[in-house]
Amino acid sequence: MDQERARPLEGVRVVSIALNVPGPLAVARLRSEGARVVKVEPPTGDPLAAICRAWYDELHEDVSIEQLDLKTTEGSRAMRALLADADVFVSSQRPASLARLGLDDSSVEHLWWLNVVGELAHPETPGHDLTYQARAGLLGESMPISLFADVLGAERAFAGVLLLLRQPRG
Repeated sequence: MDQERARPLEGVRVVSIALNVPGPLAVARLRSEGARVVKVEPPTGDPLAAICRAWYDELHEDVSIEQLDLKTTEGSRAMRALLADADVFVSSQRPASLARLGLDDSSVEHLWWLNVVGELAHPETPGHDLTYQARAGLLGESMPISLFADVLGAERAFAGVLLLLRQPRG
C-alpha cells in the first residue's frame, strides 16, 4: 500500500466480533483505510483460521486479536471496556444472540454499529454463502469455488460503515 496516500479512516477505532468471511473481510478493508481494529474472538477462535489459515492471517494483519468468553462476567466486562473506547462496532450475529450477550441497541448506542446478517427482512435466520448461491440458482454439479456472496456481503458491509460514519452515532 502506498504509505504517502491519505487514509480517510485514520483515527477511527473499530471493535469487531464478526467471524468467518464477510465481517473480517469488511474490517480488513476498514483497516486498510486507516482504522485501528480490535477483533474479539471466542475462546475457540474464528473458524476461518482453521479452514484457511493463510487468508485468515492476511485479513487480520495489523488487527489486535482478543479472545474473550462473552458469556462470562469477566469477558463481558472486558468487551464493554473495549467498546467504551471504540467508534464503530461490527458484528455478524443474529440479534437474539447479541441480546443474550448484552450487546443490544441500548448497550452500544454511543457507537456506530453495523451487524452483518443474512437478510434484513429475516435477521434471525442464519445465512451462508452456499445457501445464497443455491437460492440464486448459481450452483451446478459441484461445490462453488468462490465465496461470491460472502465477498459481496463484505463490500456492502464496508460501504455500510462508510455511510454510518456520516450519520449520528447509534
